Amino acid sequence: MQNKAEGDPEKLPAIPLENVAENSFEAVNEKRSHEEPFPPYSPDMENQVLRKMDTRIIPMLSVLYLLAFLDRGNIGNAKIEGLLDDLHMTGPQYSWCLTVFFLTYCAFELPSNLLLKKMRPSRWLPLLMVAWGVVMTLMGVVQNYAGLLATRIFLGIAEAGLYPGVAYYITLWYPRHRAQYRQALFFSAASIAGAFSGILAYTIAKMDGVGGYAGWRWIFILEGLLTVVVAFIAPFGIHDFPETAKFLTQEERNCVIHMLRTQNTGDTAAEATEFRIKYVVDALLDWQIYVSLFGIVVLRPPMRSRLTPLLVYWGITCPLYGISFFLPSIIKDLGYTSSTAQLLTVPIYITAAVVAVIAAWHSDRRKQRSPSILFFMGLIAIGFVIVLASTGRGVPGVVYFGVFVSVIGIYPAFPGNITWLSVNLAGDYKRASGMALQIGLGNLAGAMASNFYRTQDSPKYILGHALELGFCVLGMIAVVVLRISYRTVNRKRDRMDVSRYDEAEMEKMGDRSPMFRYML
Repeated sequence: MQNKAEGDPEKLPAIPLENVAENSFEAVNEKRSHEEPFPPYSPDMENQVLRKMDTRIIPMLSVLYLLAFLDRGNIGNAKIEGLLDDLHMTGPQYSWCLTVFFLTYCAFELPSNLLLKKMRPSRWLPLLMVAWGVVMTLMGVVQNYAGLLATRIFLGIAEAGLYPGVAYYITLWYPRHRAQYRQALFFSAASIAGAFSGILAYTIAKMDGVGGYAGWRWIFILEGLLTVVVAFIAPFGIHDFPETAKFLTQEERNCVIHMLRTQNTGDTAAEATEFRIKYVVDALLDWQIYVSLFGIVVLRPPMRSRLTPLLVYWGITCPLYGISFFLPSIIKDLGYTSSTAQLLTVPIYITAAVVAVIAAWHSDRRKQRSPSILFFMGLIAIGFVIVLASTGRGVPGVVYFGVFVSVIGIYPAFPGNITWLSVNLAGDYKRASGMALQIGLGNLAGAMASNFYRTQDSPKYILGHALELGFCVLGMIAVVVLRISYRTVNRKRDRMDVSRYDEAEMEKMGDRSPMFRYML
């Protein structure tokens, strides 16, 4: 419990629920910024509150992302159930249907995250679900290539705001040294979706001919309708702000706010949270976002002029989407039937989900991000090396093992990378913009990966595997570059004289404050 010598929790400033629940982020943040500092809380009290939030916040977010990833990637399952033949499509046309999703997906992520700041998450996120669920259902009744292409374009628009929105939403509840474990719990839904997708597709495909529809059509229709149904339940499982969370007591709400206030500098200065276009511009111009994306070295002269096109995010998302869209086809082309290929994806994704959660817990415990990311990107690379070395040698089990190793590396590395950037951006709007920008531009890798595994390259897919390996290796180099960058800035700030800054000035500086330290 709280240290009584520091103050009576019953006398802490109250944050009344009435007239607040309907307010915007700005109103809640304005209220937070004028509160008096809270006395420190014991680790046991903080852990108790965090566990309570985990049980009330993470499950619904995981369900949302599970459905989103399921709906985004089930086209890979539909492909091996006859989609291309029924719509008279070619391999390049199928790749275009995958590619256009990411063009609109990337374009609408930043606007969506800014809208999340203006609207309540419990309204905006379910609204997005209804939109993509309807689009997914309509995908099951398309009659030609043009129809499938159009629905994929609109699916990208509808899904654009979910992942960056939820990833940012988590940072509003959890301090930065506790964030990766929660991001992994949420993101592990993607790997569960991969497993569930195989089982579900295997089952639904048996409806072939029901109602005059092919089995692959029922995959889209039933999974789309499921999303719409969950969307109407979601508002009851999404809580907008710690200040308005009815499942927390007053003392617990104060404890959450205290953890969020002290996460960056160790004092109780709040971050600047009111909207200014300056914060969006700051995010667009922030060097660390582009190093995280492309590995561009932007330190201090003379290194500022050296632009090294590396790819941290792309080194993870290229393999992620390549595997997501083509894993059933890769396994089928090893000589297995369609139904067996669907089922063989299940153990890969289940194992990846478990490893991702364990790795994130360890990373939070050590308060380090880059070592974990580098290790699991190494697994991705090792997996693709195994695949390339064994492909075409009559050992399908070894190829399968190589893919297994790569996926185990992908799913822990992805939330680690997202968390690494999010914890190093200070200020609500800058963080919202920066995360949307990173995820938006980063997901252009999905557009590239959609074209890596060409039909004419089956069953070996040498080009696709080699490209995935190349992006991963460049990404590993960029992880090292980014860590060195952060460490250099931290050491410089350790030597700075902060006496010439006042508290209000440093608050407005966000992560550029001399009191802010980047997490390595």
